[in-house]
Amino acid sequence: MCNRARFAGEPETLLAMFDAIWSAERPRDNRFNPAELVPRNRAYVIRNDAGRRALDIMSWDVLGGTARFPMTNVRQLHLPQWRRLAEDPAHRCLIPLTEFCEWAPIATDLDDGKKPVKGEMWFRPTDQDVFAVAGFWRLTGEQRGFAMVTCDPNAVVAPVHPKAMITVLDPADHERWLSGDYDDVLALQRPYPAEHMSVRGPVFPTRGRGG
Repeated sequence: MCNRARFAGEPETLLAMFDAIWSAERPRDNRFNPAELVPRNRAYVIRNDAGRRALDIMSWDVLGGTARFPMTNVRQLHLPQWRRLAEDPAHRCLIPLTEFCEWAPIATDLDDGKKPVKGEMWFRPTDQDVFAVAGFWRLTGEQRGFAMVTCDPNAVVAPVHPKAMITVLDPADHERWLSGDYDDVLALQRPYPAEHMSVRGPVFPTRGRGG
């Protein structure tokens, strides 16, 4: 399950890249930090709005804070609560990122007198500086929240996280995800080609070793 990600860029890059317009006021509080995305934090999201692409800001929890734990990832799209979102293009979105994290499966002894710790493994496509993850969003009360869609892992992610990976889209498939039918959604829920992905790590920022 991916619960950490990063976007190292500016919204102006996204406006140009996705030919989008602002649909939300840009936050000015210092708690908004799209560079380090964790559950329930806010992030930039691309969605369709009134016939064109819009840059929005949403919380990384499609349940909108109504449950004890945030819902950040969705995979079983046949379940009724997710199929309703999957079938409706108005509830689909793209989450722009520059890398995403999974924890190393085995703890490492860093020889620093402390207990072994699992390092961070950071993944990114090698053919996209900024990439889009397939997602769904919905409105809960007055809060817009999103989840990332996951799929089978590719050969790069599987040794670290064998259960799943987030669904990274080819740029040619952005519009198909946002506007296609339910069969298009299922067809695009697939791993990104392993030959076009890289991984770095493990890094241990809490111990002062990489980040």
